[in-house]
Amino acid sequence: MPLVVVGISVAILLFLMTKLKLNGFIALLLVAVGVALVQGVEMEKIPDVLGEGVGGQIGDTMLVVGLGAMVGRVMGDCGAAQRIANTLIDTFGLRWVQVAMVVTAMLIGVTMFYEVAFVIIVPVAFTIVRVTRKNLLWVGLPMSIALSTMHSFLPPHPGPTAVASTFHASVGLTLFYGLFIAIPAGALIALVWPRLPFVRRMDPEIPKGLVSERTFTEEEMPGLGWSLSVALVPVVLIAGAAVTDMAVSGSSPVLRFITFIGSAPIALLLTLLLAVWAFGPRIGRSLSEVSASCNSAAQAMAMILLVIGAGGAFKQVLVEGGISDYIKDLTDGWSISPIILAWLIAVVLRVALGSATVAVVTAAGVVQPLLENSGVHPELMVLAVSCGSIAFSHVNDPGFWMFKEYFNLSVIDAIKARTTYTTVLAVLGLGGVLAVEAALEALNV
Repeated sequence: MPLVVVGISVAILLFLMTKLKLNGFIALLLVAVGVALVQGVEMEKIPDVLGEGVGGQIGDTMLVVGLGAMVGRVMGDCGAAQRIANTLIDTFGLRWVQVAMVVTAMLIGVTMFYEVAFVIIVPVAFTIVRVTRKNLLWVGLPMSIALSTMHSFLPPHPGPTAVASTFHASVGLTLFYGLFIAIPAGALIALVWPRLPFVRRMDPEIPKGLVSERTFTEEEMPGLGWSLSVALVPVVLIAGAAVTDMAVSGSSPVLRFITFIGSAPIALLLTLLLAVWAFGPRIGRSLSEVSASCNSAAQAMAMILLVIGAGGAFKQVLVEGGISDYIKDLTDGWSISPIILAWLIAVVLRVALGSATVAVVTAAGVVQPLLENSGVHPELMVLAVSCGSIAFSHVNDPGFWMFKEYFNLSVIDAIKARTTYTTVLAVLGLGGVLAVEAALEALNV
């Protein structure tokens, strides 16, 4: 049974990494090969499947994570990250630093991919931790939870947008309804989770090489205007492109240019060039000093990218092995509420395949025939599928490994922190969708 294979493979992976202390990259590749053999993937095709999985994941991630890490390190080494961190602490107060991270993450995360927003904000979180001596998860976990919520629940992120297209739903209405669910659910979990005893017992250190160890004086730090400007450039470019895409139809050279500079890799590349100038020659630092910051960030990212790529290989083997087709057949004919069914199928696919995007697209294909005669608003079906796709993030999810590596956690601790919060978010999301449906029915909308 394919789901049994998934369960056993996860158990073996945990054993290899926790008991045998095997490197995550090696362990993921070994388990991926084993699953491919058990699921009947032809042996001569397995290297290609692994390569496709690694290539697809790294292709989507390497430019964003690599450039984002360089921007963050340059800002850290010149004191810009400390300037932003100090401003957040002064504005919200040390007591409300978590609220500051949630507000920042939600504002940035509405339009930006989880990975992009994460690598932009995490240097600030690291700096706050270093300055205040707070627990890394106390500051960083609220940020990650808020970003996960925005990315998984709302368009214009890829999963919800793809499902909206499948269901012929209004992207604008989906975003409108989704905000009423995502903001309270994300804020609640972001502020509660770091306070849970099993999370508070974790006390990871900031990974080496990703943040400057230096504490800057007031005179050494660049101004707040320049610090914020560089941090917000990718936000403005990416958000501007997303809003333009939703609001304007047709094609023109101007629209194509906006789409080009608003793509995450180009936006971050432009931001890095601005950061090199603004925090290099403009304030008297040599280009060699700035280049050293970029090199240090790249070295620190090497293993993180390898592990994320191996997670993509594991996911691809599960897809190639027919897990998604099996789940389609399994759920065919279930007679329950379309909203609950859509959510449940997305949850099962997420557990089995790891990729939230694959889960939402596959679940949308399974549920689409039910939508026509169900009377359910297509926007609510989009949100149901999107909420389900965030559940049970674990070792076959490349995002799990990014979370684990950046917060320097063991596999078990990453499961305790991330798998639990993503699952509770999914459940709260379903409850929110059902509540919105009830409200719309009461208003005869």
